[in-house]
Order: sequence, then structure tokens, then C-alpha cells
Amino acid sequence: MVEELVGAVVAAGAAGVVYLLAAARVVKQYERGVVFRLGRLTSSVRGPGFTMIVPGVDRMRKVNMQIVTMPVPAQEGITRDNVTVRVDAVVYFKVVDAADAVVEVEDYRFAVSQVAQTSLRSIIGKSDLDDLLSNREKLNQGLEVMIDSPALGWGVQIDRVEIKDVSLPETMKRSMARQAEATRDRRARVINADAELQASKKLAEAAQQMSETPAALQLRLLQTVVAVAAEKNSTLVLPFPVELLRFLERSGLQAEARTAAYERVAASREPAEPEPAVAPRESVEPEPSASVEGAPRDEVPLPVEGPHRAGEPGSAPEAKASPRVRGPLPADDPHRVGGPLPDPLPAERTPPDADGLPEPDRLPGRDRLPEPEDMP
Repeated sequence: MVEELVGAVVAAGAAGVVYLLAAARVVKQYERGVVFRLGRLTSSVRGPGFTMIVPGVDRMRKVNMQIVTMPVPAQEGITRDNVTVRVDAVVYFKVVDAADAVVEVEDYRFAVSQVAQTSLRSIIGKSDLDDLLSNREKLNQGLEVMIDSPALGWGVQIDRVEIKDVSLPETMKRSMARQAEATRDRRARVINADAELQASKKLAEAAQQMSETPAALQLRLLQTVVAVAAEKNSTLVLPFPVELLRFLERSGLQAEARTAAYERVAASREPAEPEPAVAPRESVEPEPSASVEGAPRDEVPLPVEGPHRAGEPGSAPEAKASPRVRGPLPADDPHRVGGPLPDPLPAERTPPDADGLPEPDRLPGRDRLPEPEDMP
């Protein structure tokens, strides 16, 4: 009897131990336990620690409440400015409601991954390339809002979303490199031009200051010569004043203008040569010759001006008969031998100087040299 009683107690104890082992559950600190009793969700979510369930009736599912880091595969898309890029990102999320994470969605990790990929494609199409490269904070916030909206119904909270890398085609990389180089070149030229402007202003102030004291300019010239000679050069360069060149140029122009003025004045003062007066000539009569009527044909004299060859019958004599002028030539006729010649210089003209031009101070009505301003 006693043996039967001891056996029953041992069996009951063993059954209790087995039941205790089957009903005992341990929930970790970062987990929560969701218990389904006969397939129905119980109202309470088991917290961390030791808990008991009814074996064979209850079924407990543990949900991790830690922040999950999930990489988003690289997505290829076309930006708003028609540039093909590949963008990958990373999503940080955690479960805030264990019951919804188990009941509302079959696999919340896979669901969050798919939403992140579609949202990333959408944000690529709505953004420009410059925004993807330089304004990532704004894109990260927009991507976080797009993923967090459906995830709230699953008991999941999106902590943050980060765009990791933006891959560009090689042609686009070369184009951007050329653009950056051109931008830097332009900036360097602008800086250089600004420096030249400031230097020119300072040089203008220095020139104005040196113009008041010419000795300062000479000292500056000597300092420049010393600086050039300090480099151990065999050639010494002496600057030539530009003002002297300008003075010589102005002097040459004034001399040319004065010479031209002298020539014009001389040409205007010379009188035109008078045409020789031709005396009226009296009518010339040919000398009486033998009668032609009764002469033979071969003895008829030909005109003096006829073009005939010598030696031919009927040709004119070799010497022409000069006509006879009645009356002597006038004494003032220039064609008369020994007649007076016209005076080449007027009475008021003075003899030319050594250069062939009249003395300007002795010209009538002129008491000074003509200046370029007086020329018409």
C-alpha cells in the first residue's frame, strides 16, 4: 500500500515537472511575447522575464524590439533632369507594437524592405542630380516620411533613412569634372582680375603721389635697376620713358604740319605764268609764179604740204617755201629774237631761302609762322 502511494506521488511529481518545463517561458529584455490561446490573441503582451503558458493551449511568439539596420539594394532610376543614376540606402527601424507587427503583417522586415525600395525609386524620379549630390538631408527626410506612412499600421517605426551612395555613368563623371574645372578656372580669372583692379588703383595713387615729387620717380627707377642687377644677370635693362617718345612724336607731327603749311602758302603766293601775247599777223600771199594753164602736166607744181617721196615725178622740193609776212614783229613779242622775257617772280616776292621756300617772316601780310591751327 505504501509502495503504491509512493509510486503515485513520484509519478505526480514527474508530471508536474514535465508540465512546468512545458509551460515555462523566458522573455529577454529586448523582446516581447505575444500569446495566442487557441489561435486567438490574448489581451496582454508578456514582458521580459519568466512567464508561464498553458502547454498545448497557448502559443507564444517573441518579437524583437531592437532597432534593425536594413540595407536597401541599389536602385537604378532617371532623375528629373534625365540623368541615369544608381542609388542605394539604409533604413533604421524598430517595432513599437509587437501585437501589430505579428498580426497585421506576415513579415514586417520584408514589407519594410519593399517599401524602402519603391520609395527610393520614387524619390530619385522627383529629384534633380544636384539634389542627390548636395541636398541629401532633405531627400532623407522625404524618404523617411514615405516609408513611415505605411509602416505605422504594422507596428513599425522608421527611425531614420540614409542615402549611402549615388553612382553616376562615366560620361557624366567626365562632364562634371570638366564643369568643375571650368568653374574653378573662371573663379581664378575673376580673382586675378580683381587683384589687377586693386593693383591698378594703388598704382594710380602712387603715380599721383610721385608726380608731385619727380625725385621719387627717379629713386623708384634706380630701385628697379638694383633689383634687376641683384639677380646676377649679364644684361641690364634700362627703361625708356614713354613721355619722351610721346614728346618726339608730337614734335614730328608739328614739324610735318608746319612744312605742309609753308608749302600751301608758297603755292598760293606764286602767280600764274601769263600766256604770251601773239601779235595779229597780216595775210600772207604766195609769190607770183609762172602760169599753170599753159604748162605741161608734168611741170605743174604740187602743194608744199603734200606727202610725196623725193625723186618721184611731181614731188615737192626738199625745202619748203617759207611764207612772207608783211610788217615786222612787235618788240614785246616773246617769239621775237631778243624780245623781253616775263619776270618769273612778282615784284613783292622775296628770293627763296636755302630750302627753296620763301622766308615766312618776309611774306607780305605775314608777321609770324603759320601754325597748324591756322590751316584751313
